[in-house]
Order: sequence, then C-alpha cells, then structure tokens
Amino acid sequence: MKKIYKPNKLSSPLHINYNGFLYLEEEKVFSVNNRAFKYGDALFESIRVINGKPCYLEDHFIRLKKGMTVLKMRSANISFNDLKNQIEKLIEKNHIRRGGRVRLTVFRSGDGLYTPEDEGKSYVIEARPYMDNDYVLNENGLNIDVYNDLKRPRNILSQIKTTNNIPHVLTGIYKKENDLDDCIVLNDQGRIVEAISSNIFLYKNNNLYTPSLDEGCMDGIMRKQVLRIAKEMNINVFEGMLNGSMLLQADEMFLTNAIKGIQWVVSYRQKRYFSKATKEVLSHLNQSVPV
Repeated sequence: MKKIYKPNKLSSPLHINYNGFLYLEEEKVFSVNNRAFKYGDALFESIRVINGKPCYLEDHFIRLKKGMTVLKMRSANISFNDLKNQIEKLIEKNHIRRGGRVRLTVFRSGDGLYTPEDEGKSYVIEARPYMDNDYVLNENGLNIDVYNDLKRPRNILSQIKTTNNIPHVLTGIYKKENDLDDCIVLNDQGRIVEAISSNIFLYKNNNLYTPSLDEGCMDGIMRKQVLRIAKEMNINVFEGMLNGSMLLQADEMFLTNAIKGIQWVVSYRQKRYFSKATKEVLSHLNQSVPV
C-alpha cells in the first residue's frame, strides 16, 4: 500500500499575494474573465523553501523571464527584485520557518479573446509549509512505466512552465489507473523526454545520462543543479537522446524537480535499479543548497 502524507492542520490561515496585496487563501480574487483560467495564458514557477528561505530564486527568475519572452509577455513591468521581496514576506507571513513550497504564477491580465487587447500583467504568490526541510530521498523506490498515448512535441514551449498542462494531467490519470508512481513521457520521435513533473537521469559505470533540451524536456531547475554536482563529483555527464533500451541497461534511475529534489526509481516493468550513486548525488546537493 502506498504511503500517503497528510499534513498537520495549520494553526493559522494562509495568505496569498496578488499583485503586491495580501489576501486570505480562500478569498475570491479572480473574475471568470481571468486569462489564466480561460486560455491557460500564464506561466508559473514552483520554488522550494529550506530553513524559511526560497532556493535558487535567480534560476527560477531566469526561466520565468525566458518564458515571458516566449509568450510575448513584456517583462518591463515585472520587477524581479520586488518579486523576491514579496516572496520572502509571504513566507514570513505564513510562518514558514523550515520547509516550504512557493508557487509564483504570472499571467496576462488584459481583455480580449485569443488575441490579447493590452499588455497588462498580474502575478499571484502562494506559500505553504512542506513536510521536509532538507531534500530527502524517498524510502521506497518509485515504480514507473512509459506513457504512450500522447507524445511531447519538441519546441520552445516544452522548456517553460505554462499553466496549460492537460498532457501532464492525462499522464497523471494514466499513472493512477495503472497503480504507478510516475510515468516516462516520450517525444514525437518516440524517445525519452522526462517524467510527469520531473527530469529523468540514468546512471551506469560513472556515467550519467539525461535527455538534452533539444529532445523536448523541461529546462529544470534541479536538473541544472544535478548536472553541476555530477561534474564536481567527476561523473561523466551526457546530454542527448535516450531510448528504451537504455532503461534496461542502466544500473540506476532517478527523477528530479525543484520541490522534491531527487527521487530514486526502483523498477521499470521487470527491471530493478539500485540507488548508491543517487544517494551520493543527493548528499552533495544538500551540502550545496544556498540558504
């Protein structure tokens, strides 16, 4: 039976930050005409909090600004220094002194249908406690399989985090229906891209393999940290094309994202994996967290 985490009941209500103003989390602050709701015309970043401090904010802001450029959202009226201050104030307001998670959503706020009528931008910041303070490896390895119903296109949109996530939702439903912990997503050429909300890594004989950004994977914040750490550990890193046979040849497989850090995979169908190198990478990650 899968272990389900149930957070403790919060002693005080949580707040959100909407365009610089604080509201209770349950307050209604959007209209039905919100473009993020109507068209998925929005970007978001999921940010891990350790010791009450947001991690890798500069990397998150770089990706957010890149995404705004791709979606033709002018970032001139978004102050990233101000966003940093707003995030830190909300973490403090919600009494998050150790582990937490922040979601920053930026969306186009003007009128119009598919064609926006102006260049207005809005943002929402959410901050919630998280069960762990450090990055903690999952005790039980993940059981995964390949999701074949939808293929991920290889284009610039695949590298940014938009709120238009129906393919991820359908993959998650498949995972649930088949009693899996995660699923491997393929690109339009049938090659390995990533998992539902994580980048994927394979390890064998001091070599670490992961799909390149050209393959259609997310430009993950934790992916970037793992690549850096692996090189510092003198592990050979290969970014390129991954196919199904490599899943069977690997000794270890792990997934990465900004919130959970690193999760090890124990099985892909009948294949079983170890976690020795994965644990070593995680140890170096926790030692290098800039908070």
